[in-house]
Amino acid sequence: MPEWTVYILRCRDGSLYTGITTDPERRLAEHNSERGAARYTRARRPVQMIYTEPAEDRAAASRREAAIKRLSRAEKLRLIKK
Repeated sequence: MPEWTVYILRCRDGSLYTGITTDPERRLAEHNSERGAARYTRARRPVQMIYTEPAEDRAAASRREAAIKRLSRAEKLRLIKK
């Protein structure tokens, strides 16, 4: 069973993007390539992964992703600095 990861990317314009994956390295490469990039990050490349957090399963990863997306930018930056 794959291990799920919640991640935060910093985009070229300084904005933050949150997602989930089972392979952070592959997903980062996809975000920075023509194929597989999310619509949001496609116009804001290059992106860099600045935060990862393991999750028990896909459901837990999705819940955590939603919780992070509800945070303010300042709260996300505090999370990243931990």
